[in-house]
Amino acid sequence: MAALARWCLRRRFVVIALWLAAFAGVAVAAAVTGSAYSNDYGIPGTDSARVSELMEREFPRQAGDSDTIVWHTARDAGTVRAVDVRQHMTAALERVERLPGVVSVTGPYGRDNADSDTDSGTDSGTDSGTDSSGTDTRRISADGHTAYATVLFDRPASELGESQVRQVLDTARAAAADGLEVEMGGAGIGAAQQTGSAHLSEAIGVAAAAVVLFLAFGSLAAALLPIATAVVGVGTAYAGVGLLGHAMTVADFAPMLGTLIGLGVGIDYALFIVTRHRQGLKAGLPVDEAARRAVATSGRAVIFAGATVCMALLGMLVLRLSFLNGVAVAAALTVLLTVAASVTLLPALLGLIGPRALSRRERRRLAAHGPRTRARGGFAARWSALVERRPKLLAAVAVVVVLVLALPTLSLRLGTSDQGNDPASATTRRAYDLLAEGFGPGFNGPLTLVGRIDDAADRVAFGELPETLRGIEGVASVSGSVLSTSGDTALITVVPEAAPQSRATSELVARLRDDVLPKAAEATSLKVYVGGLTAGYDDFARVIVGKLPLFVGVVVGLGSVLLLLAFRSIGVPVKAAVMNVAAVAASFGVVVAIFQWGWGSELLGLGRAGPIEPFLPVIMVSVLFGLSMDYQVFLVSRMYEEWRRTRDNRVAVRVGLAETSRVINSAAVIMIAVFSAFVLSGDRIIAMFGIGLAAAVALDAFVLRTLLVPALMHLLGGANWWLPRRLDRWLPRISIEAPSPADPAPALDPAPAPALDPAPALEPSPVPHPRPSGSRAPTAPHAAAAPGGHRAAP
Repeated sequence: MAALARWCLRRRFVVIALWLAAFAGVAVAAAVTGSAYSNDYGIPGTDSARVSELMEREFPRQAGDSDTIVWHTARDAGTVRAVDVRQHMTAALERVERLPGVVSVTGPYGRDNADSDTDSGTDSGTDSGTDSSGTDTRRISADGHTAYATVLFDRPASELGESQVRQVLDTARAAAADGLEVEMGGAGIGAAQQTGSAHLSEAIGVAAAAVVLFLAFGSLAAALLPIATAVVGVGTAYAGVGLLGHAMTVADFAPMLGTLIGLGVGIDYALFIVTRHRQGLKAGLPVDEAARRAVATSGRAVIFAGATVCMALLGMLVLRLSFLNGVAVAAALTVLLTVAASVTLLPALLGLIGPRALSRRERRRLAAHGPRTRARGGFAARWSALVERRPKLLAAVAVVVVLVLALPTLSLRLGTSDQGNDPASATTRRAYDLLAEGFGPGFNGPLTLVGRIDDAADRVAFGELPETLRGIEGVASVSGSVLSTSGDTALITVVPEAAPQSRATSELVARLRDDVLPKAAEATSLKVYVGGLTAGYDDFARVIVGKLPLFVGVVVGLGSVLLLLAFRSIGVPVKAAVMNVAAVAASFGVVVAIFQWGWGSELLGLGRAGPIEPFLPVIMVSVLFGLSMDYQVFLVSRMYEEWRRTRDNRVAVRVGLAETSRVINSAAVIMIAVFSAFVLSGDRIIAMFGIGLAAAVALDAFVLRTLLVPALMHLLGGANWWLPRRLDRWLPRISIEAPSPADPAPALDPAPAPALDPAPALEPSPVPHPRPSGSRAPTAPHAAAAPGGHRAAP
């Protein structure tokens, strides 16, 4: 690391130019090739996946994105059948149909509705819904005040340009008038209305982090360095994820998720290095030497911490789900590039700004009084002493806090989250509510039944199926069967009585699959598959839940092995695993309370309550385990260093907590600010991640790492550092500590600062610590204990 830092410092302008060139080059390539994101939750082998495949092959007209224009007349303004409303909306629909990318617009007013059942998966009713005037009565509500038209695009929603979709939205909504409300819903419309607010949340998060850094450093130049490093690393990764979408399945929220994680960890990693660099400057080191030592010490910790985050994220690959594979690789790529920027671009920038990493007051003090030793005392030391005096009481308080926050997790329900959960001000939410009010709650999430027909008996059985389905409890309406052009595939659209995200709709799907459809086809070879929004999410959730234990086991196991190798202890990784599970459970509790129970969700602009996305647990477990490992490493490494020096557990825990709590808390405040800002993204999924991660970091930093972990380590005593002799000899040795003997600390800083603690440290050696009876300190340097609790030979 020292050699890398030295090279970057000597060639600082080359390093800066290379990073900027990489940033610009990847961004240009991404802009030229365009994005290719996909929200295909289909899992091969499931009913919903078979429905999607058959629909794409046998009913190609539905391959493009299908959105809905909804209009509603006020009670005192007549119905949608009125002549003036009919003429006004017919002209508006014709204007929309002439726009680029629009294949067709199918409405209720005297249009050719012969193919209406195949134009929209939401049509329901009998085989014929057209009255004598040519009006499609199925597209007009029973009270006559709500109607809808289907807009079919020539491409899927993920491939539509924002400007193209927004032009359709603006044209349709321009038809609104006094007493006439016009709204739009659908996947393409939903994606278009979120883009602007997403970038606003990024800007707010970065601005909040800049304020925290400036307050911590007192130097504008030093505060901007972590921001600049993170922005370059995350920006390069953001564009790279766009290119990645052409090579593998990447969800459309993956770039935002990567940005959320990358900004948080990138700013924090740079914070650790800049803080250590400032310590070196205050100790009288030249700029280049201070930067070199900062990268050689804290930089090693950053690499180790980044590796644990990437490992946790890539743990999603064990699930073997293409949808999550892209998310895992995209997020890991972002973390990797932020780490690379922290250990290469940051030292170049530190060399560029020179002594301005210190504030003017600090530079004047250094010039007037010379280098000074690091400060002792303060709140961190008093807090550390309090934890030592009251470990049982404080541990009990921490456990109660965690349990209370984790209780809502017991009611976690994975399922459909749709545009009915959008904020009340969104056009998609208003369109959803108008359709639900006019046509029933289930109208927004119809089920698609697709059957494979091999002979005449199959055709007869499938033709009788609509009448059978109309008598099933929970079914609101059923369309007539539609045969594909090949004649061997047919479909039926079923509208449930309950909303798509309702548990009753999921129970209807299960009842159709397990009971109704097998009985209807028991005397034939007919096979009918159930697809649609709710069915697809239920299939995805079932597979995820089934594989979740394996995934958690892999992530926890790999993290524990890393800690075992780093700290030569059984107790440290066991406590870390328990703390990580606690942080995950508590953060899920917060997410459930806000998004599933609806506590304040509308107030925060996050829409109405609903179930939690099926993939959220997997992704959040990956991210949270990685971030929790960071703080565990930063805290315990300093304790481990002091334990090896003094062999006194009380001293090790006290000094380690006092010297690391400040930087952990500062880093946590930055992460919380960045993550919380993403609540403003306008995307429910990203808001879930933002709130969940912010809650987990707050709990991890302020309760677990600075309260529960040190309290438990005081209670366990020397058992914290126990490792069987045979295991100690068998395990390979890795080190995340620096500096080495060949790279001594400055003379005015006799107790080497830990590799993982860039905070202003306490000086433990001049201060007498109470030593418990029976504990021993080494009488000479050569008598110090070797790792694993065994004394080294002189």
